[in-house]
Amino acid sequence: MAWLLEQLALTSPFEGLAVVLALSYLVLAAHQSQWCWLAAAVSCTIYAELMWSARLYMEAGLQVAYVLLAGYGWWQWQYGAGQTAAAQQQGFSWRWHALMLVLMSSISTIVALVLARYTDAEAVWLDSFTTVFSLFATWLLTRKLFSNWLYWLAIDGVYVYLYAIKGFVATSGLYAGYLLLVIYAMWQWQRQQQTERACCNSG
Repeated sequence: MAWLLEQLALTSPFEGLAVVLALSYLVLAAHQSQWCWLAAAVSCTIYAELMWSARLYMEAGLQVAYVLLAGYGWWQWQYGAGQTAAAQQQGFSWRWHALMLVLMSSISTIVALVLARYTDAEAVWLDSFTTVFSLFATWLLTRKLFSNWLYWLAIDGVYVYLYAIKGFVATSGLYAGYLLLVIYAMWQWQRQQQTERACCNSG
């Protein structure tokens, strides 16, 4: 306990701000608020610098990609497929997801091998897999597909461990909180779906 408090005391103000904004992003996303993408963009800008300084290059690149995806997500929810409520979105089949799992795993493996051979990056396997699958899950969220939350359950569990071993205790705690918020988001989206179905049946 003393070690945990000591590590939290060493947390930089920038990491603390990024944590608050990241939590805000997920809560807003759970309620399908478009402002989630602004919170994500600012949080990820901060994290890009933090991850680069920790030599987690894939994670740093991921944060930059997140900023771009935040802009894309804002546009999608304002003008594109994300305008439609999550309850009305048609998801992909299990065969499609199985194919994506193979494809994303293959890309992750190639990235990890390249990093291991040509850079001084650390935790290359965890770094690569979480990066590739995070981008994929975020793309699913930009289209308001419920399946994104299932991917995040697995991804965030790995992140709890990865950030803890790299000394980002507050961020590791953030991802532990994410696991609970992902469950909350799943419940929130399913509740909306049940509400809309009840309205349709009564109408």
